[in-house]
Amino acid sequence: MAEPMFWMAGLLARDLLEVSSDPASLDTPGFWAVSATFEGQWLCARFGQVTQEELPRAIWEPITTSWVSNFNRGQYESYVEEIRALISAGEVYQANACRIISTEHDGSILGLFHEMHKSNPAPFASYLSLPELEIASASPELFFKRNGINVMSSPIKGTSTSEIFGIKDQAENIMIVDLMRNDLGKICQPGSIDVPRLLGVEQHPGLFHLVSDVTGKINEELSWEEIASALMPPGSVSGAPKSSALSAISRFEPDERGPYCGALGWINGDQALLSVAIRTFWQRAGRLSFGTGAGITWGSNASAEWEETALKASRLISIANGAI
Repeated sequence: MAEPMFWMAGLLARDLLEVSSDPASLDTPGFWAVSATFEGQWLCARFGQVTQEELPRAIWEPITTSWVSNFNRGQYESYVEEIRALISAGEVYQANACRIISTEHDGSILGLFHEMHKSNPAPFASYLSLPELEIASASPELFFKRNGINVMSSPIKGTSTSEIFGIKDQAENIMIVDLMRNDLGKICQPGSIDVPRLLGVEQHPGLFHLVSDVTGKINEELSWEEIASALMPPGSVSGAPKSSALSAISRFEPDERGPYCGALGWINGDQALLSVAIRTFWQRAGRLSFGTGAGITWGSNASAEWEETALKASRLISIANGAI
């Protein structure tokens, strides 16, 4: 592991002061780097030094061991059909089906982050190193940005190799926008929720995404623990209704997602920048993992959804393997 540090959007944090698993600690003044798992476990690290600079350089030795998926193609396609059956029964409208790819690895992944940042730049790229966990993320998705009372979330739903998106992708995006409007409505002033951008097309390395923006004005008296409880896990990587989607995910996915599909970023008083931790590698206990998934609706084709998970993973796994 590298020394404890955090980097995101040009902010480098060093001088680790404390680590907490309690989101209530985020109300303590100071700069906190945070990683919250999809299942709701928080890792909050307060740093004493924050500067505008780049990360220390590091060399990456490409992965030579084999990557193993916790779903093979047939198992994943069966999972998709299980979700479609739940949709047909009216239990859920949409659910995000994920799989985890992992391999053995020792040593820091700081060099991997540098390779990712060079070959796959992302608007919310971030790196976190703590004694028991290291994360290198090329996330394209904003989960939660706060500037005083103004907050915004920008859910991504819809992935394509071209700028053309079908009805399925558009419907899925609108469904998650409604979910995020509901989630933000729990913490924002009545009447303040707005959608200034709906179904915007963004180009990212190797693919295009449909992205929408949901904004609001937050109730200032809320604690960070209350905010976290209302918003987690991110709606774009769970499903709608969220409670039903989470039930399906826990029933069918064999492993916890962990840092993948959680939140990653920083909090400092009434300022915050948190990404959805997708396109993300994480390492602990000699195991390097990467998650990939797809949003499933009634109109989903199981084979096409598997291919979408492969598309999302291919570029970054190739970078880890030294092929890009």
